[in-house]
Amino acid sequence: MTTLTPHLVVRDVTRAAEWYAQALGAQERSRIPLPGGRVLTIELAFGDSTVMIADEFPEQGIVSPLTLGGTYGALQIATDDVDALWKRALDAGAEVFHPVQDTFWGERHGQIIDPFGHRWGLSQHLRDVPPEEVAREAAKVFGA
Repeated sequence: MTTLTPHLVVRDVTRAAEWYAQALGAQERSRIPLPGGRVLTIELAFGDSTVMIADEFPEQGIVSPLTLGGTYGALQIATDDVDALWKRALDAGAEVFHPVQDTFWGERHGQIIDPFGHRWGLSQHLRDVPPEEVAREAAKVFGA
């Protein structure tokens, strides 16, 4: 496992693992099933990165964004063909959060919400942009 490994809580972790494989290209590495049908964790590989997903355990305060009514952060996937990944995710049922577009920081980037309530940034590097230019353009977009 890498130094930092996100753990996501989802409703219906088995369906989520299938969706992440179909829509985002994840590969299942391992699974820890529990009596009663729930799953403690499923380890997924996204390229060279690992994401763990788990069923909700509301009796222990472990709940998904669908239970909470939203999510506070996003995971980012870098790819060589963001438009193809974008289409695949939308065809699999993702919702657009921010449309895919060329950005001032040098990426083609957009964000989706998966059917389990998690937000994902999908990006493709287009060009290197000096930090000063990124800061200047960010100030124009976000106000300063």
